[in-house]
Order: sequence, then C-alpha cells, then structure tokens
Amino acid sequence: MNFADIAPLFHPGDPGARPATSDARKRFERIYHGLRDRICLLEYPPGARLSEEELAEEFKVSRTPLRRVLTRLEVEGLVQSRHGVGTIVTDVGLDELEQVFQLRMELAVLIGRLSPLERGKEDFARIRALLEHCDALSEEPVPDIKAFARLNMAFFHEISAMIGNLPLREITERLYFQTFRIWLQSVPRLNLADEASIFRREMADILAAMEIGDLAAVGHIRRSHISMSFMRIARYSRAGD
Repeated sequence: MNFADIAPLFHPGDPGARPATSDARKRFERIYHGLRDRICLLEYPPGARLSEEELAEEFKVSRTPLRRVLTRLEVEGLVQSRHGVGTIVTDVGLDELEQVFQLRMELAVLIGRLSPLERGKEDFARIRALLEHCDALSEEPVPDIKAFARLNMAFFHEISAMIGNLPLREITERLYFQTFRIWLQSVPRLNLADEASIFRREMADILAAMEIGDLAAVGHIRRSHISMSFMRIARYSRAGD
C-alpha cells in the first residue's frame, strides 16, 4: 500500500487511534477523520458547502451520526453551520491566524514539560521512514504538494503521540488542524523545495533530540519551526495582497 493512502488514516496521536469501545465510536472516528483530512487537504476548500445528504449516502449512515461529526468539526473551527445555507467550510484571516500561531508556539514548549512520553525504537523507525519519504518526494521532477501535506500530517501525529498531558494534546491537535490548510494554501506562493528542506531539517532535529531523550529540546525545536512557518506565510500573504 502506498504511503499516501495510509497517512491520513493512521493517526497515532489521535484519541481515535486508540481502540474504540463500540461500533458507533469507530464509525464516528472514521467519518470525523475522513472529513477533517479532506478539509485540511483542501479537497473541501474554504467556502465549500458540505451536503449532509451526499455525505450520509457516501458513508452509509443516517444524518444523526453525521451531524454529530459536523458538530465536532464546528467546535474545532473547521466548519460553520449557517441557517438556511447549511454547513460551510471556514476560512482563517491573517490576523486570526497570527493569534493561533502565537498560541501554538507557547504550547509547543510545554510538549517537553508536561508529562512527555518517552519514544522508543519503533517510533524512531517510523520517523526515519518519514525522512526517507521526504527525500524521495524531493527528488520527483514534479513535486506533489498534497503528498508533502500528508507527510507533514503524519509527522505531526508522531509529535502528538509524545504528549502525555491529554488536555495539551487535544488543544495542540485542534490548533494544528485549524491552521494546517492555510500553509497548504500558501505553498503555491512559497518555494516548495525550500519548504521541503526546512521540514526535513525539523524532522531530523526532533528525531535527534528524541533519540537522546531530550524531550524539552523537542518542544523548543517545534516552537522555532512554528514561528518561522508563520513568518513565511505572513510574508507571502502580504506580498500577494
């Protein structure tokens, strides 16, 4: 199976990656992760209307469980329910984006402070595989933006998996998915080769810190890259105005 096929489905850091307690829970998580990934990968771009009827038919469920998923996505800021219109995928303005990135930067440092979970050989092996996949994508004559996006998401789940403080993990995940699609929207104006190189360096540095057990360093490295990512997005967004 191709990496791109499994990356959006296996989320080691998500609560949904833990064993479900019922078929209903499994169904909820399957639909939730599917819709969230589509929004984050811009398959449903900002402003898109999500048809309850079509989604219920696609996932072979009634509208009741689907509405529970849409409610969760609305709480997380990814969609908005509008009376007389339906469920619309939200957008994020630069000012709002800056505030979210500022919070993400401060929370990143806490990753290595609040009950961090030690990583082991299997975890390191998965991250090395992500590094190899990044190298392979970088060598392709026509860069695949969505493949890099899936790679970024897969690496985020490795970071999330080391967060032992559950409230911190939940808000870290929520803010990541709120802002991730903005990066993807900005990529055409950014230099994808540069973005890939920067991202690879972040993965390599974090892996090195994990391997020696310096989990505090993981948080600081993560904070630095979140900060630089926002600065690049803001610079190109303002240049395009």
